[in-house]
Amino acid sequence: MSDAAGLMVPLQGLPPAQARTDAELVGMWLHGRGPATTRAYAADAAAFLGHVGKTLRAVTLGDVQGFVDSLAGRAPASRARKISAVKSLLSFAHRAGYLVFNVGAPVRVPAVKVTLAARILAEAEMLRLIHTEANPRNAALLRLGYAAGLRISELCGLRWRDLAARDDAGQVTVLGKGGRTRAVLLSPETWRTLERLRRDAGPDAPVFRSAKGGPLGCPQAHRILKAAAARAGLPEAVSMHWLRHAHVSHALDRGAPAHLVQATVGHASLTTTSRYAHARPNDSSARYLAV
Repeated sequence: MSDAAGLMVPLQGLPPAQARTDAELVGMWLHGRGPATTRAYAADAAAFLGHVGKTLRAVTLGDVQGFVDSLAGRAPASRARKISAVKSLLSFAHRAGYLVFNVGAPVRVPAVKVTLAARILAEAEMLRLIHTEANPRNAALLRLGYAAGLRISELCGLRWRDLAARDDAGQVTVLGKGGRTRAVLLSPETWRTLERLRRDAGPDAPVFRSAKGGPLGCPQAHRILKAAAARAGLPEAVSMHWLRHAHVSHALDRGAPAHLVQATVGHASLTTTSRYAHARPNDSSARYLAV
């Protein structure tokens, strides 16, 4: 049962609490999430509990609103994410029977201006980034990140068993966000670039090796990208995720169907993929006016 504000009335037949402490509850809430999400959400939960200075069961709506007010100086996207994380935690705690009320339900997540267009490199910039990298491993890393639209964690986690030949090219299979597996077909040139890296590596060896022979870490991959971007004269803010943005935008610009792009990059919703078309439209009614 709920009131107009949303779940501020205790549910009938509330399930027994599945956790004994806040720490157990937070652990359950984070279970199954990706490493990056887990780190961010765990930090958000710790910041919230540290701010209110009390247990979750003692938290009130006023406490949540006070935490929201304390974020006033944060960047809009960071602020929205932290508020969303706290709302998710409180909602989960209520559904699990740990809280009688979902005190975060009335709190709104502020709207965030979409700045996606500023993070999409032009095709010429993307190709310059790849071709100015002299190190074969690093060039292959950048090429595959763009060519397959992979996340940085997916790139660094690749093993040779995840790659398979297909006619004159090949495919890469990745376990992506939310535990979803997808296979991405590669162009012959990208496939040859990867094959040149393998040499005598076995199926369980990492595709992108560190200097010590283990898998390349995400921080190191990020540094490789930053160095390549500096050489190519690209913005300082560029990150590995920009390669994924570029893949989606350029594929749509070249006529790839939105549903195919969605399946390739592993977007959970077609709405996410469609945002790229809105961020860089090919036409606009503004161009039809006499000014």
